[in-house]
Amino acid sequence: MRVHHLNCGTMRPFGGGLVDGRPGLLRAATMVCHCLLVETADGLVLVDSGVGVEDITNPGGSLPGWFRQVVRPVLDVEETAVRQVVRLGYQPEDVTHVVLTHLDLDHAGGLRDFPRAKVHVYAEEHRNAMARATAHDRRRFRPAQWSHGPDWQTYETAGEEWFGFRSVRELNGLPADFLLVPLAGHTLGHAGVAVRTDDNWLLHCGDAYFFHGETRSADDCPRGLRVFQRVAETGHEARLSNQDRLRTLVADHGDEVATISAHDPVELRRYVPAAAG
Repeated sequence: MRVHHLNCGTMRPFGGGLVDGRPGLLRAATMVCHCLLVETADGLVLVDSGVGVEDITNPGGSLPGWFRQVVRPVLDVEETAVRQVVRLGYQPEDVTHVVLTHLDLDHAGGLRDFPRAKVHVYAEEHRNAMARATAHDRRRFRPAQWSHGPDWQTYETAGEEWFGFRSVRELNGLPADFLLVPLAGHTLGHAGVAVRTDDNWLLHCGDAYFFHGETRSADDCPRGLRVFQRVAETGHEARLSNQDRLRTLVADHGDEVATISAHDPVELRRYVPAAAG
């Protein structure tokens, strides 16, 4: 299978090195929305969907003011997954499946651009996003992004062991090269998405961690990102436990499994050297 690494939403929050770890504080930092587009024999599979076309053309409808002011998305329609799919020579309907790490607004924004795709997500995530029972959930989950009525494929947490992670499962309608891995903490139904390539496994960890240094040490993370992760989390102990397990995975099986954070531009540039930075 061929895997394309896409940036589906550059973000420029203030804070400089407190956010992205590079020198300088009096500048905008750089963050990305790292998504995967996987070519399979039966169509294209998108892992996370980033910011979508309607988020950009009508940001007031799905991107709340706090997000636009604090996270400061660039809102470039050419960065959307659907525009990049077309530039690769495909049509939007060629994307037959979208697998989400979670339903936060910067991960689910592109769903409307692929209305025929089956959307795979943990049932716990889906339940919480639909209910929006807390103020925290109402800020992060935006119903406009799934107002088209997606073909949801939801899953309870159950399955087999995979590199030390329990309850890992295959996905309906997809080959065994795709797995859903429980990584709760950032949200209650947060998942990792594992994709087997010709060389190794890629584990898209979504927002289970934010900075590449965290796969080596819990202390190797810019202060601003540490604060944000604590503010955004829904399960503190679960998040820290899963980060510990990811560090063990990298230490013990780094030659077999490569981890990916959704928002780290350094990791994106490992695969796309000319990516945003």
